[in-house]
Amino acid sequence: MAYLDAVETRFDYDPEARFPFNLALFATHEVVRFDTPVTFFVGDNGAGKSTLLEAIAASLGLPALTQVGLAQHPLMQAARALAKKLTLIRRTPRKHGFFFRANDVLGFVQSLRRMADEHRELEAHYDQTLTGEGHRRATGMARAQHEAIAARYGDDPFARSHGELFLELFRQRLTAPGLYLMDEPETPLSPINQLALLALIMDKVEDGSQFIVATHSPILMALPGATILDFDQ
Repeated sequence: MAYLDAVETRFDYDPEARFPFNLALFATHEVVRFDTPVTFFVGDNGAGKSTLLEAIAASLGLPALTQVGLAQHPLMQAARALAKKLTLIRRTPRKHGFFFRANDVLGFVQSLRRMADEHRELEAHYDQTLTGEGHRRATGMARAQHEAIAARYGDDPFARSHGELFLELFRQRLTAPGLYLMDEPETPLSPINQLALLALIMDKVEDGSQFIVATHSPILMALPGATILDFDQ
């Protein structure tokens, strides 16, 4: 299912303009169309594929993996400026979606560890300060929150490789048909895990999801029926 049909720029390309409006891709891509359920943005570093992807995510208001939203992320200023100059042509309202960046995984895992530590500290604090029914309820709530995190991501996410953890995060977050944007998801993945991600994307496409992915991976680009937009051309 197509949630996003196209993105149009609302500015004239000028190579002397400030970044990101001077990116060469805007000289030839005034309209970027999404004619298939999976579209890959490819090109050399600096071509603008990640910046455009971030701008689309910001324009859509997609949630990010980290606790820092796209509207506040300090490294997203260029993307937010570009988002204001984009027109998104949508076919179906988006109920679900997410924006994945490989660089966000470590920060997300660290936040999980902090939450787990805080829950343990709360239990210890309640053991020292509460008794009776109040103690039972308070420690039960703290323990339940910790167990919910452990059940979803493991008791110690750092015990897994980055690739294994990243795949598990994908599986946990891609729970319903929607629009999913991914920026170089292959970064922490071995070739075997890239194939596993490829299979996961194909399964979710069958369920009705749409993907826009910035990538350098020839393994991911081999996905049958996908559109490849080369921003170097």
